[in-house]
Amino acid sequence: MPSDGSRRGSDDVQGAGFGGLLRRHRREAGLSQEALAELAGLSVDAIAALERGRRRAPRAHTLRLLTDALRLTDPDRSVLTAAARRESAPSRSPMRPPPAPANELVGRTTELTTTSRLLSQRITRLLTVTGPGGVGKTRLTMALTAALAEGFHDGVCWVPLASLADPSTVVPAVATAIGLHPLDSTRVVEEIAEQIGRNSMLLVFDNCSHLVGAVGQLCAALLESCPNLSILASSRELLRLPGESVYVVPALALPHDPDQPASSAAVQLFVERATARGYDPTGELDQVARVVRRLEGMPLAIELAAARTNVMTIDELAVELESSFGILAGGSRTASPRQQSMYGAIEWSHALLTPTEREVFAQLSVFVGGWTLNAAATVMSGQQSPGPAERSEALDLIGRLADKSLIWVSRQAGVGRYYMLAVIREFAADRLAADGHADEAAQRHAQFYVSLAEEADKHLRGPEQGRWLDRLESELDNLRAAMAWTLRTSSVGAALRLAGGLWSFCSLRGHYAEGSQWLERALTLAATTQPSGLAGAWAKANLGAGTLAFLKCEYDAATVRLETALGQYKELGDKAGTALVLQRLGGVARERGDYSAAEDLHCESYDLYESLGDRAGMAWALNHRGFVAWLRGDVEIGARRCRQARDSFRVVGDGEGLAWSLISLGAIAQYGGELDEAEDLLQESLALSQRLGYREGVAWSLNQLGIIERRRGLTERAVHLLDESLAEHRDLGDRWRTASVLEELAAVAQLRGRSEYAAFLLGAADEVREVIRAPVPEIEKADHRATRAAVEAALDRRAFRAAWSAGRAAPLAAVADGYPPRGIPTVGPTHDALQHDPAGRDPVPRDPLGRDGLGRDPL
Repeated sequence: MPSDGSRRGSDDVQGAGFGGLLRRHRREAGLSQEALAELAGLSVDAIAALERGRRRAPRAHTLRLLTDALRLTDPDRSVLTAAARRESAPSRSPMRPPPAPANELVGRTTELTTTSRLLSQRITRLLTVTGPGGVGKTRLTMALTAALAEGFHDGVCWVPLASLADPSTVVPAVATAIGLHPLDSTRVVEEIAEQIGRNSMLLVFDNCSHLVGAVGQLCAALLESCPNLSILASSRELLRLPGESVYVVPALALPHDPDQPASSAAVQLFVERATARGYDPTGELDQVARVVRRLEGMPLAIELAAARTNVMTIDELAVELESSFGILAGGSRTASPRQQSMYGAIEWSHALLTPTEREVFAQLSVFVGGWTLNAAATVMSGQQSPGPAERSEALDLIGRLADKSLIWVSRQAGVGRYYMLAVIREFAADRLAADGHADEAAQRHAQFYVSLAEEADKHLRGPEQGRWLDRLESELDNLRAAMAWTLRTSSVGAALRLAGGLWSFCSLRGHYAEGSQWLERALTLAATTQPSGLAGAWAKANLGAGTLAFLKCEYDAATVRLETALGQYKELGDKAGTALVLQRLGGVARERGDYSAAEDLHCESYDLYESLGDRAGMAWALNHRGFVAWLRGDVEIGARRCRQARDSFRVVGDGEGLAWSLISLGAIAQYGGELDEAEDLLQESLALSQRLGYREGVAWSLNQLGIIERRRGLTERAVHLLDESLAEHRDLGDRWRTASVLEELAAVAQLRGRSEYAAFLLGAADEVREVIRAPVPEIEKADHRATRAAVEAALDRRAFRAAWSAGRAAPLAAVADGYPPRGIPTVGPTHDALQHDPAGRDPVPRDPLGRDGLGRDPL
């Protein structure tokens, strides 16, 4: 039997603390702390901290190393292990919970649903929420952790990293967040993994961008060791780990319906934040919509703008933002510097870039409205035709910037296109200017787009027409910037080539006024400097300027430009250019009613194209001759010519030409009374024109379809079609066709018994024709005479003269909107043309054709 003293010693061992037991066993083994540390593979500090109670218990692996080094018997191992377990609970603090949001999350229902599904259904164990600074990654992450908390039985741990600067502090920060106080600094990752073990928990890393390397290494280790762990990270840059899923946080939805701006999440956020500042902007939602559109729906930018409502009106705010984003500052005092201004948010990302990335980031600011890989490679390398090496380098650097959320990528029609948000682009442009490279980058940018315009121009009369039109439309902002640079720097050659290369695009897509302005300014510059070696570009610019002036019905100016181009092309011996100018001069003669001169000019054009073997040019000349024929009333000749042209256009793949031949054939069938055939032809031309984005073709097709419905007696449908046609022709600036559509609307008004309004429209059309000096086309004269006779028969002379004079005096924009001016007498069948407000305010005009307040027919 052991003595009482022995039993007391055993009891003391059983009840001793872990540190005391460890010290006793070490001394009994005759070891110093240094010797035990060496045998166990631990640090001396770790042994000292355990014995002194600074760390109350080791992890399982550390305990095993100690017991092996001390060569303890099984009973002693059990006692030491029990002591460690008794003290393990107090050694771990609670995990750090996610912060409570200060305000309600606005407009992120879709984002929450999508990201929650990825983690809750275990579709991924690592989700990185990414996007540019200020898009709301942290706020979405906070909402996401709240939504997912119940699904992780062992809790959610939040690890804030924004304040850390040294990658070596990431692991200790995670240990602290999960409640560990690690003793052995060489095994902290292992101890974190042991602590998590098989627990079902969510570990959230907030703001990883500046520490992605260290965070990525830790995540990889923990995901491998902890099978039930999920990780959520918010970062401007991807972690680039196997199994990583990425969710790019979009900007808030912008207002699309002008009648319901309050339905936009971006508008809602602005209103909420402005109201919190003491200013309620709900009565100015149109201006709020303008502001959030300029800010592209970026939440931080919207919040910073809303904060300015304490000293600015919404209108002042909108105007200021059009010129600069510098006022986007003044965020919460408790926020980090990068959240107190938009420039601060971007600067934080910029600081993480390598020198090469910064240089490219600045260079890319020269693009407006996005860019392609070829464009970027040209600007970056300075080579007009960059090779595979330059393209590869550009792709790599763009990819790096995209991974850092400074560039957004879109994929449309199989083409990757890259964008900077406007506020990021402004920051990058400031860096480019500060570096002294803005002029060089702008020159390279302009050179690329001059070449693009000239290349595209070669494809605008063939089967690839639609694709090249779309490409130029997507680059319109860049083309504008390049054009502005050529004019600002008096680069006459580039200005002539760029404007001349774009006139066909401008004519097809309806950019008449803008294209005309470019050409006139380039030609003025050329006339001032008299450059040599640019005769071809000069002639082409004159041709383009004359064509666009013709399309705007500025016939005298068109004739001057076209005759100048004709002389230049003849001097150059350019038959194709000469033939095209003759076509345009034939168009001027046709619209002015000189059908004989128009026929001669188109015949001469045809002969030149035939001598060149140019089938497409011959088809165009033939189609124009058919157009002249049916306009002057020779419908059979017109039909024969236009059918031949149509067949040729189908062979050569010219969509614009095909649309025109179909319009002519549809008009011929319509005037011949074959309304069903006409409708089929015109619907085909309308569909083709819409597909090409060919606005003049759309406007003409709608015009002729409206006449068909009027002939059928379907006046409501006719009004709807004619209204659409009128809007297109007015926007294009085509006053010749605007007059014809007004005359058709007058015919419909008379059929509806609105004789005074019909007289008003006839007067407006007459005024247009007098200004442009273009008569009613011969084919339309019978309908015009019939409408006028019916209106004059329905009204007395005084009423007719008053309404007709009012139409002549009314601004064309007001006429095209579908309303008579307030001065029209309201007698006879149109006494209700003006509807008086019961409150006694000024009378509100109402459309006598019976359309709604937007000038459309209620279908």
